Amino acid sequence: MKELLLAGALLAGAAPGLRAQTTPPQTWTDHTRVLPDKLRQVPVGLTLWHSPNPNYPEPNPQQPGGYVWKHSTMVRSEVGELEVVECGSFIWYSEAGWQSNMRQTPAEFAELFQCPGGRLLPGRTYTFAKNYRYADNALRLYGGDALWYILAKDKTGKLYKGMGLIETEATVR
Repeated sequence: MKELLLAGALLAGAAPGLRAQTTPPQTWTDHTRVLPDKLRQVPVGLTLWHSPNPNYPEPNPQQPGGYVWKHSTMVRSEVGELEVVECGSFIWYSEAGWQSNMRQTPAEFAELFQCPGGRLLPGRTYTFAKNYRYADNALRLYGGDALWYILAKDKTGKLYKGMGLIETEATVR
């Protein structure tokens, strides 16, 4: 029995890559703080919001029996011209807390938010007009919160964040 335990320990130590592949990355390691790790200690320089918020599902006319949560996401730089580095979201739908949801490249952000080159000009609002969530049927309706974020840098390389929480509800109104 000791030999099996020792062999297992040696194998785990010799192949740390195998263990890393089976363990999901931690996005929120300090549960005494509200923000996921990536967003902590980055100064706010963007205003980001969703409308309508809270958001409720409605029947999807494009897919009989399906549902859609329709909302738009807007962002505006408050600190001057910025270049988008990353855009994404974390979701909270269980007691596990924040989980990584999606991540967009600067090029994807530029297309979705109609923001040429991913460059945010100060005071101008950029909109992801159809930032929709879908469900195939009523059994897939669930509520949860999504924390959208955008990271962008100024000409000196200083990083700023913008965050916006959207509440998605499970009940059809």
